[in-house]
Amino acid sequence: MTTLVCTSASDAATGAARTPSYPSFSSYMKARQPVLLRTARSLTANPSDAEDLLQTALTKTYVAWDRIEDHRALDGYVRRALLNTRTSQWRKRKVDEFVCEELPEPEGLPAPDPAEQQALHDAMWRAITKLPARQRAMVVLRYYEDLSEAQTAEVLGVSVGTVKSAVSRALGKLREDPELTPVRRDGGRTVPAAA
Repeated sequence: MTTLVCTSASDAATGAARTPSYPSFSSYMKARQPVLLRTARSLTANPSDAEDLLQTALTKTYVAWDRIEDHRALDGYVRRALLNTRTSQWRKRKVDEFVCEELPEPEGLPAPDPAEQQALHDAMWRAITKLPARQRAMVVLRYYEDLSEAQTAEVLGVSVGTVKSAVSRALGKLREDPELTPVRRDGGRTVPAAA
């Protein structure tokens, strides 16, 4: 771990006496640095950036040391400095744009075959009609009408727990339906997953 250094070349030569020394800050930093570093790492993906972020936040804390009234709340102060510094970095990031002849768009997946989509749609409806009336109603309200569990329960006059358990059982039956077995691509042709 790097040691906190906050001086310019001219300050180092002439102003060493001007910069106040805070032994309490040094002891705080040594004691809390591992915990605060974990917080900094949660704000950025790169460990080196996290160390830089923490060093910047500790520098801000050092500069404001005299103004901080309650030293029992230092962790909160440093965490706020971490968050504010990271937000400022994020806002200031530079986005480079380059002019090019062709747009670098990724090649899309081939369009699905409409006949396959219709066959799957029909198989899904056949499987849904095999469900008991109550489960079928709940599945249709939840997934075709896009109602929440609470709304579905209110429409059917049952509890939310009943909706959850009935929909779970219905989805289990749909997963086991042989008409709805997933298909996979084998070269250029579509074959059933069981093949």
